[in-house]
Amino acid sequence: MIASASRHRGFTLIELMCSMVIGSIVLLAAAAMLGSSGEGYERVGGSVASEREARAILTQMSSDFSTARFYKGTLLEKSTTAWRSDKAGFLSLQPAAAQSKEGRIGDLCAVVYYLKDLTYNGVTTRCLMRGFRESSETFKALANENLSPLFVERPQVDEPVAFGVVSFEATPKTLSPTGVWIDWTPNDLIGPGAIDVRITVVRRSLAGRLRTSADWDGGGSAGRFLGDPAKADLNKELQVYSTIIRFGNDEKS
Repeated sequence: MIASASRHRGFTLIELMCSMVIGSIVLLAAAAMLGSSGEGYERVGGSVASEREARAILTQMSSDFSTARFYKGTLLEKSTTAWRSDKAGFLSLQPAAAQSKEGRIGDLCAVVYYLKDLTYNGVTTRCLMRGFRESSETFKALANENLSPLFVERPQVDEPVAFGVVSFEATPKTLSPTGVWIDWTPNDLIGPGAIDVRITVVRRSLAGRLRTSADWDGGGSAGRFLGDPAKADLNKELQVYSTIIRFGNDEKS
């Protein structure tokens, strides 16, 4: 009996090319998935960091506003820009630990919040600033019946408390006879009952593109990515935080 010779056939050129094409598709799909996962991780990580930062600043604001004392000259200034850049300056009771021994003669201090563009290595970032004035300076301003010097920006003293803030809104409110919060009418006798705070923060994926003040204003080469301020809640590149904080009391000046 004669055994038949076995034949060993290799891959043809067409089979080899098909295998390479399939392998390339698999690699591209894997790379796309990894890229998507990386973006997702970055987005989630950025969201968590922004959430933590926003919670911290809202906690600080709640402490400042809830112990506020209304006096003639309290600054609650609404901006007219598309992305609002409000300014809030007011007197507030502060703990002894917040002041220096030399600057403390009481508990009544001054606090001011505003937006400012800070530039590092040629890149501009819009920040929410907090200015703090100790009680000795505050009482001196009260004695002169002029609070405005307390709320002037001081670059060497004021500190950024949040970075990448494209909009800061601080709208004073008062309760209507029906118990609904409505806009407060400015006057020198009765202060607002609460402040409606709204902070819009840019995610890190977009913040890196906003390199100039014009960009942060919604113009420039990258500002278009901010979109419509009225639709900030719908923009996936933005995070909006809002709350209503009681404004101390309604003392007369």
